[in-house]
Amino acid sequence: DKQLAALCAPHLSGAPCSEDGVRAVRLAAGVEPRVKQIDTLAGEFAASTNYLYMTYHGDESDVATSERAVVVLGCGAYCIGSSVEFDWCAVSAMRALRAAGARGVMVNCNPETVSTDYDECDALYFEELSKERVLDVYQREGIDVGVVVSMGGQIPQNLAVPLEQAGARVLGTPPAMIDAAEDRSKFSALMDAAGVAQPLWAELESHDAAVQFADEVSGYPVLVRPSYVLSGAAMAVCRDEATLRAHLDKARDVSKEHPVVVSQFIRGARELEVDAVARNGEVVCAAVHEHVEDAGVHSGDATLVLPPHTVSAYALRRARDATREIAKALNISGPMNVQFLVGGRAHSKHSAKDAAAAQELDGSYASMNDVRVIECNLRASRSVPFVSKAMGVDFADVATRVLAGFDVKPHDQARLPPLYPEVGEPPRPRNFVAVKAPMFSFARLRGADPALGVEMASTGEVACFGADAHEAFLKALLSTNMKLPTTGKDKVLLSFAAPLMHRALAPAYQLHELGYELCGTDKTADYLTNRGVPCAKVAFPTEVVAAKATTPTKVDDDGTTGAQNADGAFLKDATEVLRDGSVRLVVNLHAPESQRLADNYLIRRTAADFNVALVTNAQLFETLTAALARHKRGELIGLKPKSLFQHYQEESKEDAWTDVDEFH
Repeated sequence: DKQLAALCAPHLSGAPCSEDGVRAVRLAAGVEPRVKQIDTLAGEFAASTNYLYMTYHGDESDVATSERAVVVLGCGAYCIGSSVEFDWCAVSAMRALRAAGARGVMVNCNPETVSTDYDECDALYFEELSKERVLDVYQREGIDVGVVVSMGGQIPQNLAVPLEQAGARVLGTPPAMIDAAEDRSKFSALMDAAGVAQPLWAELESHDAAVQFADEVSGYPVLVRPSYVLSGAAMAVCRDEATLRAHLDKARDVSKEHPVVVSQFIRGARELEVDAVARNGEVVCAAVHEHVEDAGVHSGDATLVLPPHTVSAYALRRARDATREIAKALNISGPMNVQFLVGGRAHSKHSAKDAAAAQELDGSYASMNDVRVIECNLRASRSVPFVSKAMGVDFADVATRVLAGFDVKPHDQARLPPLYPEVGEPPRPRNFVAVKAPMFSFARLRGADPALGVEMASTGEVACFGADAHEAFLKALLSTNMKLPTTGKDKVLLSFAAPLMHRALAPAYQLHELGYELCGTDKTADYLTNRGVPCAKVAFPTEVVAAKATTPTKVDDDGTTGAQNADGAFLKDATEVLRDGSVRLVVNLHAPESQRLADNYLIRRTAADFNVALVTNAQLFETLTAALARHKRGELIGLKPKSLFQHYQEESKEDAWTDVDEFH
């Protein structure tokens, strides 16, 4: 319908021609697709399956419809930002609906998913997740309950408003409120009206207005944020006028029909997330977790810790208060995910003029207790499976029952984690800490830069439980197939940007204290050596290339190429020591002020190509070295792997959160 509208428009002499108009003409003419079953028995026997598809090459449909049906939209094709986490939510939603007595109809086009298994739904349509096809299924099935758009990620979420405008009943949060949350400008205005703190922002119509906002109000860096995008697409941190102008064009190309917002970028802030379920604007259950990495890393690439360990009780209370106000302002019924910044420093022009605000005493600063909202997604987030397994409550099941108007299972009702825990009540989960770590596929993506930013790059995740945060964190890293270096045998390569050297000093010393041999690039090695941390020098790759161009190639006794430093000493090429296998961990901490962009990229890329463990975040480096030190001292005793089935066999009935016949 949409393509026909685009083809017809130039030939109608200015008369309007829309997708809805084409659809109305098509239906009036009786041009409708038929529903056919997929023959799973190769024509040898009569097949009766719920595997369905739509086609215009048929005279009649193979199946009849029934009453009390609900459509659940799946996640579509797997890609970065939309993967198995959303399929888990869609499957939980389908199970909840069928358990409540509804007929479950799944629309999904990905045969890799569990949601497209024959026994997970009453009717399965292998179809694209487009407005046209979903409406065809909706009308063909005679849906009388509604359609669920909030379990399959961003792709079905973007259909909420178009489906409602076409007459479909969208279950849960009203589509107008979904639009208010997805549209950056509307959401920011709504937060201002609700009194919820957020970074300075502006919806800007021109490049000059954006530059003026950065120059006069916000100060650089600023964050360019398009609306209705998947996994941070076209989102960027801009640190000068040239990059701001360039990224505004890119953001408009990705989000042509919706506004682009420019907001203040807060550096050094912790990031909190709240996964919750609300009913008619009142929060039913909630879980708060924090990121190991400071803000600036996409939530899908961040390492999550549940419950939070480094955020104060005051900041947690502020985040909970803001979550309550957001749920009320958006009249949420169903799942929600809210992201917050805690503390951090803003380069505001206003605060720079205020001497009192700029004053720092004993390492404290005025905004260290500030809690600011970044965004709110009115759908199940990719952390819902992790939170559900850790908290002992299936958040997707609860959210589905709430938005469809069904009762929550009594087993879950008694265990729902409240937004505000009782005074003196220990945080959930109790008796253990859960950590979710991302997995990446940089080795398979030739030329991709293994660096993290505001646009998502991970292709998977693992979750592990431990007695404390360090134990769970180390388990999670090992589960991502990260090969940690062996003490006394393997080397660690360090390369820090100047603004991060002071922060990396203590964890670098911990590695030395643990017995690792350190080597580093020129200024990093000098910085560490001058402060009592032995560190051998290696040459940047471009230095070796430059040396080859001006002098005969330098070759060490072991055949390694390199360059001479100012003292005439031979320095091995940093990428060569990665290729020869002597280095098993690379810590490359880059910053916006870094001058060695090409060298940093070559080091990271070589580490990915040769399967060398790579850390590119200062907070992750600190947590890793602290965990390794505790493991060396014998304080982490729970690192022996155990299969899921062994865990179930040893788990007591009191600790189990699933019923005997349930499996998650």
